[in-house]
Amino acid sequence: MSEIEDIIAEISPYYAKRKKRKNKGADIIVSSAEHKLVYNSLAETLEPIYFWILDYMNGIFGGNVIKIVDNFAASPGSGHFGELGMKKSEMQKQAMNTMQMVNTILRSVMNILYDLKEFQIRLSHYDNEKSKDKEKRQTGLLALKQIWMDKVDLQRGAGSINAMASGNLQFVTLRDAFMIANSIKQVDELDLNDLVKRVLKPRVQEFLEWKKRSEEQLRKQFEIEKAYLKSQVDSLKLYARWAKPYLKAAQQLESSSELGKKPELVDIFNIVLFQLTLMGKKTLNVEQEIIDKHLPRDFKKIKGLRKYYSVVVVDFNFRGVPSKMGQHTAFGGRADVSFKAYALNEDELALLNDKLFESDLEDSLKLVQGITDDSLQQLKLDIDEFIGDTKEKEKERLSKEDENPFTALFSFTKKPKKDLSKEKSKEEENLKKLKQKGVRPDKYPERYIRNLTEAGAIDSCFAVFDIYKKAHNMASFPYVDNAEARPPRTRTEEVFGLGKPK
Repeated sequence: MSEIEDIIAEISPYYAKRKKRKNKGADIIVSSAEHKLVYNSLAETLEPIYFWILDYMNGIFGGNVIKIVDNFAASPGSGHFGELGMKKSEMQKQAMNTMQMVNTILRSVMNILYDLKEFQIRLSHYDNEKSKDKEKRQTGLLALKQIWMDKVDLQRGAGSINAMASGNLQFVTLRDAFMIANSIKQVDELDLNDLVKRVLKPRVQEFLEWKKRSEEQLRKQFEIEKAYLKSQVDSLKLYARWAKPYLKAAQQLESSSELGKKPELVDIFNIVLFQLTLMGKKTLNVEQEIIDKHLPRDFKKIKGLRKYYSVVVVDFNFRGVPSKMGQHTAFGGRADVSFKAYALNEDELALLNDKLFESDLEDSLKLVQGITDDSLQQLKLDIDEFIGDTKEKEKERLSKEDENPFTALFSFTKKPKKDLSKEKSKEEENLKKLKQKGVRPDKYPERYIRNLTEAGAIDSCFAVFDIYKKAHNMASFPYVDNAEARPPRTRTEEVFGLGKPK
C-alpha cells in the first residue's frame, strides 16, 4: 500500500503537497482518508474476508474494481512451497515447448516468403511476355527461352541447343535462330539450311507448349504457397496465444522476494504470506451534481474540465497457515486490511495505471511479443503483399454492399463505427506527454470538483470499512456524518494566508 501511496504522491500535485506537509512534521495522512482492520483467527479461512469486501466494493463502484497487486511467499519448509514449485515447473515446461514450436513456424514463414519471391520473379517474365509494350514483351519472351534452355533443354546433354551450337556438330546458328523464332511459321521464314530447321522446329514447338503449361503450374503453386503462408502466420499467432497463459501462470507462481524478507516468514515454519490490493473507482457526474445543487450552475458553461474519480484502495496483508482439505488448501490466520481514499483526475489515473502495470508480467510476455509480434512486424510488408489481397477484397465487398440503394436508404439507423486505433494512439500520445511534462495542477473549478470527489471517496471508503464490521458483529461507530466538500481557496486567500486547511 505504501508503494501505491508513494506513486500517487509522485504523480499528483494535490497529494504531493500533502506528503510534503507530512514530511515537515504535520500530523496528517497523505491519503484523503484511512482506516485499518485486523482480523485473527486460525479456525476460519481468509478467503471470506477478501470476497466479502470485493463483492461489496463491486456494488458500490458498479463493478469498476480491479486487482492491482497479487503477491505471495511461502516458507521453504512448508508443503505448500513444494506443491507450488511443481506447478511452476510444469507451466515453464509447457511454455518452452510452445515457444519451440513458435520458433519452428517462424523459420517456416521466412522460407515460404523466400520461395514466394522466387515465384514472383519467374511469373514476372510471363506477365511481361503478355504485355502490350513490344520491348517488354520481347524481353519477357527472351527470358523464358533462356530459362527453358537452362532448365529443360539442358537435360538432353549433347543434344541440347547450347551443346550443339558450341560443340563439334557445328550448329552455330541454332542458338541465335531459337532466340529469334517465336513460332513454327517464323522458323520457315528464317534463312537457314534444312538441317537446322529440322532440329529447330520441334524445339520451338516444345518451348511454346512448356511456356503454356509451366505458367499454369507456377501460378497454381504460387496460390498454394500463399495459402500455406496464411495458415503458417495464423498458426504462429495461435501458438503465441497458447504460450502466453503458461508464461503468465509461471510468473504468477513465483513468490515475492519482498515478502520473503519479512520476519514472519520463518524457513522451517508452515507459513504463507499474501499481499492483495483492490482498487475501486467511480466517476463524478458533474451534470448530476449540478442538479443536486452540489455544484454551481455555471459549471455547465465551463469547457475543458477533466474527469475526476473517487478512488478507494484496499490492501490485504495475510499471514496464513496452510492446511490440506481434500485436493485443495485452506488458509487460516491473521488479516491486516487497510482502506484508503483518494480523489484523482483522469490524467493522474492514467499515469497511476501505467506505473502499476508497466512491470506486471511484462518481462515474460515481452518474450512472446518479441518473437511473434515484432518478428511479424519486420516481415509485415512481405506478408501483406502475399496474403493482404484477401483483406482488400473483403473491403471491396463491404463497400459494394454499402452502395446498395436500399441499405443506403436506412443508413441513418446505423451507428458510426469508432476508429479504435486512432483512439488508442491518441491515448498513448497523451500518456507520453504526461510522462514528459507531468500532470498540470487543478484549475479553480477543477479544485472545486476534486473537493467534491474527495468527499465522495471518503464516504465510500468508510462505508466499506464500517459495513464490514457491522456485518460481522464487530464494534463500530454508531453513526458518522457524511464528509463535506470544502470550497477551494482562491488566489487572494492563498496570498494573505486566509482559509488554510486544518
